[in-house]
Amino acid sequence: MERMAHNWFLVAVVLAASVAGVGCDKLKARDRLNKGVNAYKSGQFDQAIEYFKEAKSLDPSLTNAQLYLATAYASQYVPGAPSQENVNNGNQAVAEFKSILDQDPNNLSAIDGIGSILYNMGGSPYDAKKLEESKSYHQRHIQLKPEDPEPYYWVGVIDWSLAFRANRDMRDDYNKTAKKPIRENDPMPPAVAMQFADKYGPVVDDGISSLQKAMTLRSEYDDAMAYLNLLYRQKADMETSKEARNNDLQLADDLVERVKAIKQKKANMTPTS
Repeated sequence: MERMAHNWFLVAVVLAASVAGVGCDKLKARDRLNKGVNAYKSGQFDQAIEYFKEAKSLDPSLTNAQLYLATAYASQYVPGAPSQENVNNGNQAVAEFKSILDQDPNNLSAIDGIGSILYNMGGSPYDAKKLEESKSYHQRHIQLKPEDPEPYYWVGVIDWSLAFRANRDMRDDYNKTAKKPIRENDPMPPAVAMQFADKYGPVVDDGISSLQKAMTLRSEYDDAMAYLNLLYRQKADMETSKEARNNDLQLADDLVERVKAIKQKKANMTPTS
């Protein structure tokens, strides 16, 4: 009996030491997280990344450490910069955000973060697949919180990006063999306009409805209005009649005036020193 009691005592000591060790690691993790946040705020991103990596290693359940680590990688990414280090920063940000979502699929910070970094990575150099993937994460946000205006805005921005690039490419292809090349603001020839509408009409319509929803949820959402204006100009290039094209362009012009009025209103409300 004495030997059994002694053995149980040893087990209890080991367990207590283990729990104490875990508690100590959690405290160290939070210390590294705080140091990382301070380094991040000071613009010392490389140092911040190391602190966040240590915090994540010490306490894998510390989601904030993972979020800050992913955000630090994302903040290091420069759209269009070709260096391997830059590409790695983008990929690391994506990997960290996805790791968070593997454990917490409804984490809005991770969903927004990955949507943002994929948009930056897909914009320059242009990568339609990355833009589409970015869009899917903003749609995921909408499913979770349909009352938030920002994800609708980003869906509209991405839809415009996809349509604009396709519009430019189709014009370039047409001009390679055309006797009379079309300029950027010229109407598309009817056959090209129909082709553009067939391929990207649903994309433009989706973008228009998304931006209109964003404007419904946030009054005077001037950024959404600005992109809605641009999408109506894409829609105008799909029209085969002059009247329909002019109607789209008039809607676009009206939005430009609304944006000007809102910006002027905001300027007048800004206190002067």
